[in-house]
Amino acid sequence: MATTHAGDGKQVLYGVSQLTDHDVYLFRQGRHSRLYEKLGAHVMSVKNVTGVHFAVWAPNARAVSVVGDFNGWRPGSHPLYSRKDGCGIWEGFIPGVVAGAHYKYHLTSQNGKYHVEKADPFAVRTETPPRTASVVWSLDYKWGDDQWMRTRSEANALNAPMSIYEAHLGSWRRVPEEDNRSLNYRELAVQLTDYVRDMNFTHVELMPITEHPFYGSWGYQTTGYFAPTARNGTPQDCMHLVDCLHQNNVGVILDWVPSHFPTDEHGLVYFDGTYLFEHADPKLGYHPEWNSSIFNYGRHEVRSILTSSALFWLDKYHADGLRVDAVASMLYLDYAREAGEWIPNEYGGRENIQAVQFLRDLNEAVYRDFPGAQTIAEESTAWPMVSRPTYLGGLGFGLKWNMGWMHDTLNYFALDPIYRKYHHDQLTFSIWYAFHENFLLPFSHDEVVHGKGSLLGKMPGDNWQKFANLRLLFGYMYGHPGKKLLFMGGEFGQWREWNHDQSLDWHLLEHAPHQGIQRWMQDLNHLYRAEPALFTRDFDMSGFEWADLHDWEHSIISFYRKGANPDDIILVVCNFTPVPQANYRVGVSRGGFWSEVLNSDAVTYGGSGQGNLGGVEAAPVPAHGRYYSLLLTLPPLGVIYLKAPRAPTH
Repeated sequence: MATTHAGDGKQVLYGVSQLTDHDVYLFRQGRHSRLYEKLGAHVMSVKNVTGVHFAVWAPNARAVSVVGDFNGWRPGSHPLYSRKDGCGIWEGFIPGVVAGAHYKYHLTSQNGKYHVEKADPFAVRTETPPRTASVVWSLDYKWGDDQWMRTRSEANALNAPMSIYEAHLGSWRRVPEEDNRSLNYRELAVQLTDYVRDMNFTHVELMPITEHPFYGSWGYQTTGYFAPTARNGTPQDCMHLVDCLHQNNVGVILDWVPSHFPTDEHGLVYFDGTYLFEHADPKLGYHPEWNSSIFNYGRHEVRSILTSSALFWLDKYHADGLRVDAVASMLYLDYAREAGEWIPNEYGGRENIQAVQFLRDLNEAVYRDFPGAQTIAEESTAWPMVSRPTYLGGLGFGLKWNMGWMHDTLNYFALDPIYRKYHHDQLTFSIWYAFHENFLLPFSHDEVVHGKGSLLGKMPGDNWQKFANLRLLFGYMYGHPGKKLLFMGGEFGQWREWNHDQSLDWHLLEHAPHQGIQRWMQDLNHLYRAEPALFTRDFDMSGFEWADLHDWEHSIISFYRKGANPDDIILVVCNFTPVPQANYRVGVSRGGFWSEVLNSDAVTYGGSGQGNLGGVEAAPVPAHGRYYSLLLTLPPLGVIYLKAPRAPTH
């Protein structure tokens, strides 16, 4: 073990390493998935001396040293040692450095002309932005979610109910009397947990909590791939939030962004005086839409680092899933580019072959090491088999956002009801492809920003019709095959579009129409979770059957959702006009009393109170190719759910 004396009298010990030869091999092969245990800053003891082992990948640097508040930020005071195996990792043990120390790496390029201070790519804690130093920290935490972790594979299974509440922690709720500050993780652990549990959502999806220098990026311009943002507290505070959600049987999905990174000087860009994490050619390495850098997925070490980041959040923070952002931008070399602005792959195509391989490797690693978790692709194109296993040629995701359904549905609902009959196919078309992927139906933050208005604001008609339309929208969504996601504020009818600098408009809940929307969502989530017909066969054609898809003249659709048990049948009937329909006949497969278990027009939700008084007895009158039928009252701009009677026994 070699030592060198630093200028302040402290030593740097060389020969102390967290990395084995096997680690280096996996790293260079692109298959290391737990680099966070090896790289970065780790408090440890060497020969009864406590200090910190630092390790950073900078293969093209001439010199690397650690600068921090423990050495006056003087470059060269604590130089690191370049490993002799050629892996490009610099490391060293500095005695006396303790948790809480602030630090960066000072790097000098090979030609000696480039000097820069970089935050640690593997830092597990950072200073609160706009400050950019890394912080030495331990991730010790006593978890209390053992019960959830033992059984979460059932809660996250494809045949389980999944209604996700998407939240931005910085603007979900603020404290106006304290300079409009955001809630911290521990405050959120109480307030967000109670709210999501009481609203009967099964999961929350947190917009990126990975550290990001620009708050207005909502976390999608990430610099700290292993650190939760310090804006809301410490790593342990963040763990406490996840822990509380789990103890209340709420799953946690984290937004994760492996598609691009910002060009802030302290971050990953031009890290060691070369284009290390990104491509040198801007036709490959620069993202024109987001003014950011694109990861070089062809570099094995980059793939190892990104995979390690993904597994870090599943491991250290007990996340139940990762929603992978902007997958389409990774798959296509010509994404957001005109002709001549991109470089084809080796076969002359537009597909990013290296990114495809990375995504497959990533998903294999997640499901291998954390079989109870899920990965979810935000993928907006017709790329085949996104949510199919890699051994079948798929990308290996568990779920894929159904962006086509979302766009068609919102376009349809924006129409004045008098014109909806001419666009009936926008409702029925989605079933043609509904089972090609494991789809999740998203009404996310993207639909309520940049001048798009709120969901309530998109609805046509007077105020009563707007609220009725919104209840109908949610009711139709929950009946349709696929898991569900709703961005915060939609569940109580936020009027204005989302603003990340302001709290949601919770004061609206002083008014009855907004209370009605919230109560509707609460009850809709409750019914959804209670009825296996609505979720067990989301990805199986046998779980869906049209009752009648042809009544375009009245803008009415009716369909069945079916579970594995023959008695698990729910009939969903939607009336997309403000004209109530009396004596509306729908064919059903069996006689008996069909219970009306939910009606969006109930007075308690702000409706007009029209419905079927608890249910309808099926009559032996054939309709829609079935021997029995129901004579229903369909409320205006309403949806009703009817539960089938048990099949007769003989």
